[in-house]
Amino acid sequence: MTEQQSIKFTIRQDGTVLEEVTGVVGNDCENITRSIEKKLGNVIAITHKPEYYNNVTLQHDQNETQEQTNITGSTGDASV
Repeated sequence: MTEQQSIKFTIRQDGTVLEEVTGVVGNDCENITRSIEKKLGNVIAITHKPEYYNNVTLQHDQNETQEQTNITGSTGDASV
């Protein structure tokens, strides 16, 4: 049975968007969210869950080992 795939967005009062992908193994989460992230603004941090490493070679630098993707709007306001 295949696990359901989903993307959860949380928008904070300061306009920061937290994005969490579930049900995806390996780097498919990055492929799924890339176009959304480009439209939302600048990615300031990425955190990979353990599922990311199931089919991915560990060749990522320390900056890519946080827990969620934080995105700020290009204008810095809360209207994303």
